[in-house]
Amino acid sequence: MARHWRTGAAGLAVLGLSLTACGGAKVGDTSSGSDNSSGSSTKCGTFNLAVNPWVGYEADAAVVAYVAQQKLGCTVNKKDLKEEIAWQGFGTGEVDAVLENWGHDDLKKKYITEQKTAVEAGQTGNKGIIGWYVPPWLAKAHPDILNYKNLNKYASKFKTSESGGKGQLLDGDPSYVTNDAALVKNLKLDFKVVYAGSETALIQAFRTAEKNKQWVIGYFYEPQWFLSEVALKKVSLPAYTTGCDAVASKIACDYPVYNLDKIVSAKFAKSGSPAYNLVKNFNWTNEDQNTVAKYIAQDKLSDDAAAKKWVDANQAKVDAWLK
Repeated sequence: MARHWRTGAAGLAVLGLSLTACGGAKVGDTSSGSDNSSGSSTKCGTFNLAVNPWVGYEADAAVVAYVAQQKLGCTVNKKDLKEEIAWQGFGTGEVDAVLENWGHDDLKKKYITEQKTAVEAGQTGNKGIIGWYVPPWLAKAHPDILNYKNLNKYASKFKTSESGGKGQLLDGDPSYVTNDAALVKNLKLDFKVVYAGSETALIQAFRTAEKNKQWVIGYFYEPQWFLSEVALKKVSLPAYTTGCDAVASKIACDYPVYNLDKIVSAKFAKSGSPAYNLVKNFNWTNEDQNTVAKYIAQDKLSDDAAAKKWVDANQAKVDAWLK
């Protein structure tokens, strides 16, 4: 979800081979998702919606898919794909929309400017924040830990069996491309980036750390429903300035605030599908997303049930999307 795609086999996987753990459809898969139960799908047809691997995005997709099915009669295929893999599907017509893009100027240049297979479809209304966080107990016990300049003072407290004698900086899903390795190096911090493996594992690490007063520092982000359960505290890094992250290997500044936006295939934008207008008009707040994400992650509602609960309580917002 960050700006710089991590190089290597995982980041440059062949189209259709990089799936999330939840095992959804992939690019190249022609299987259908949930059929519309409220009428014919003749007008809308099939709507191929990428779902990137974090629950906030899942909340976006749940609501948009539900509205597309119930209000527009679309047949929605939700495809669980890593970020760049989803963008590759624009050119084949196998992905129509990405609902939550975190910057990715590199991908915009490749697929919008150069290949012309994708176009921007407006902002989601969400403000995206990425950074380093610690559990509340730790910030209260050691307030100075919230300044990166003091992290080396506590590095030994964060050591784990995986951190090679250094402090562990815990990241999430390996496909969440972060600047953290460069930050650790360029800020001369005695830490090593270690991947938890998933958003769920990252959340559980912070939850356990708060409960048992364990030393954990890690990558985290907003919007994110979990912050209403455990109010993680953000570590201050050198302030972001325009261009400070232009060269990935030299980054020594905080992440920017992202105005999250939507990307669609150029073909889909010209298709006349009512699903395109829905995507273009889709706009909500961090609070809206966190509410639906909590329904899914904590209350264990299905995507459709979570979407229905939110839609029923926010019909005016949905009506605006359908104009």
